[in-house]
Amino acid sequence: MTSASPDPSVPVVLSVLGRPPTGRPPGVLAGCDGSDGSLWALDRAMTEAERFGLPLYVLAVVNPAPAGYPPGMAELVQESVETLVESMADGLRRAVAAVQRARSVPYEGALSLHVVLGNVIEVLLAASGRQHTLVVGTRGNGGFNRLLLGSVSSAAVHHAACPVLVVPAPPALEPPAP
Repeated sequence: MTSASPDPSVPVVLSVLGRPPTGRPPGVLAGCDGSDGSLWALDRAMTEAERFGLPLYVLAVVNPAPAGYPPGMAELVQESVETLVESMADGLRRAVAAVQRARSVPYEGALSLHVVLGNVIEVLLAASGRQHTLVVGTRGNGGFNRLLLGSVSSAAVHHAACPVLVVPAPPALEPPAP
């Protein structure tokens, strides 16, 4: 993939059921929210999927009502949920394209993208049930940059139903010696 636009050939499975589709073979599950940390995790998830010959499932969770709605607002907000989900699907396509461009050898294994409505931690933990490995970054878009691990990665480490690989940010380039 060399263009900056998302690759429409990458299948996106949209689920509004609060969990990704079931009945698929176990694979490597990567949580992706578009943050730098999730892109590094996606790259590593591609490597893991290649290494073990497994499919790669990239999961983004959209929580359209993190704090709930005031009375009467649910109907108005519901109208924008479809747009929000499609925007996240487009973001996932772009994330995959960006990671592919950065890799020396593009990932060519089985890949599907899943956008699910619900609570990020609950959905990710439920999706980990039959997977070989769950791959997440250390911090995402949660806004708690002072924490060593984000709340999602911490919950994954403690509660996922499969092994978890937490991918830290790459080491900063050291300044040249004087």
